[in-house]
Amino acid sequence: MAQLSLSATTDVFNQSPPFEDVDLFSLDCPLAEAVSVNGGKAAAAELADFGRHWGSAAMAQRGRVANENTPKLKTFDARGFRRDEVEFHPAYHELMAHSAHAGIHNSTWNENGDAAGGASEVVRGAKFFIAAQVETGHLCPITMTRAAVGALSVDPALRAKVMPVLGTRSYDPAFAPWWTKRGMTMGMGMTEKQGGTDVRANITRAVRDGDAYRITGHKWFMSAPMCDAFLVLAQAEGGLTCFFMPRFAPDGSVNGIYFQRLKDKLGNRSNASSEVVFENAYALRLGEEGRGVPTIIQMVSLTRQDCSLASAGLMRSGLAHALHHARNRSVFQKHLADQPLMRSVLADMALHVEASTALVMRLCRSFDRAPADKAEAAYMRLLTPVVKYWTCKSAPGFLYEAMECLGGNGYVEEGILARHYRESPVNAIWEGSGNVMCLDVLRALSREADAAADVLRGLVDQTKGLPGVVEAVGFIAKSFRQPDAERVARLAVEKLALVAAAAALHEISPKHAELFAATRLAADHGALYGAVDLPNDDIRGLLDRALPA
Repeated sequence: MAQLSLSATTDVFNQSPPFEDVDLFSLDCPLAEAVSVNGGKAAAAELADFGRHWGSAAMAQRGRVANENTPKLKTFDARGFRRDEVEFHPAYHELMAHSAHAGIHNSTWNENGDAAGGASEVVRGAKFFIAAQVETGHLCPITMTRAAVGALSVDPALRAKVMPVLGTRSYDPAFAPWWTKRGMTMGMGMTEKQGGTDVRANITRAVRDGDAYRITGHKWFMSAPMCDAFLVLAQAEGGLTCFFMPRFAPDGSVNGIYFQRLKDKLGNRSNASSEVVFENAYALRLGEEGRGVPTIIQMVSLTRQDCSLASAGLMRSGLAHALHHARNRSVFQKHLADQPLMRSVLADMALHVEASTALVMRLCRSFDRAPADKAEAAYMRLLTPVVKYWTCKSAPGFLYEAMECLGGNGYVEEGILARHYRESPVNAIWEGSGNVMCLDVLRALSREADAAADVLRGLVDQTKGLPGVVEAVGFIAKSFRQPDAERVARLAVEKLALVAAAAALHEISPKHAELFAATRLAADHGALYGAVDLPNDDIRGLLDRALPA
């Protein structure tokens, strides 16, 4: 019997090449069309440049290295002085710099901190969607920095001081007072260990000190502790209040912000999250005393938008890697992508991503137009928690399916899908869990019943003729009217998300909107992808749009 040579056993073949040095915008037909339909057509060249840059091997390498070299807390310096500084690998700082240069942290605001208008939300949303496919952890401070401007709007004088630094496209990682830097980032500290989501149970105290306050207490989660300033909730004399807390006090000394430890998280490894104690920490009040929750809501709606964008981007990346692998991997004398069962799975996944992409871009459009359009403002208020609920809770299961498409290669840490899978649950947990999103929908329906009813009627008009929509809307209306609506809120919110996704997709691709409605609304979609009967022509069309061969 002839023996195999060593080279024959070590040669690598029938492995898919890396999915890199690609244009993550132009290769994504559903995204490009969604951007165009929602008002961002003029930014196509800019987004293609962005897609090529973030689709490069160099950016993929930065994402991998930043996650393999996690942040470290340096509590003291070499001489024993308290510092509470978080150190990062250079790859993390490079990712932050590239995102800042592209304006992902501030391009929706003008130099005064007012909404930039136009299609700035759609264009910025597309960039966020693309960047999330490469490395999601660093986007946490990017998100909070962008969203913090919404909360700062309640104090025009403070906002005017901050915007000249926050409004630049420079990233400055120096551990120094924010007013001395080329650019700044902002984080947030809301939840405490005894309260969690119920921030009204917070016990951290704020005492007036002249024009400022001194805060003493703790936060169980302080997101992105390396930021230059934080929005913090604390109990003042007049009740729960929002504060702007810088890392350095006005005299240049390190503020009384003492990090106890960094959280050891399932995912989001490149980004630091911490437990913190405040000891007489200097802070400035944002808004009136007792108005902390309404003030912070200005920020939360924006961070929820980004949770949705990140989840949709992660799913898009999972699909792209799965389809790329299937087209390059042969099994049983055929490419995986030519195997009927695999094609059904991939096409069903592609349909889900098309609808998710259409929906998050439609939500961005509502953020663009809300200041001048009451109907869009109502859409934004009602649909933001709906979209977050559906996209964020869809992502982990979707990414598991994408991993399985790659087999063992998808399960190992060298590949990106294992990281995506670990990353995905945080978006459903952060900024309000699934139950909180459903309660927010019920709250919107009760507080603005007429406006919410107009939104539902608009969705019905936009989905007229699509299979299963009439029945779904009837169920939604009945569920929300019943006295114990909270009991069935999850099912009603999910159906509302499906109707909204069908409506958003119908503007872009009526054919695929009909497929989506037929498989998700007119029939019970199986719990697993591929458990649908899609015609071969539709399978081919979906896969070609998802990733042109």
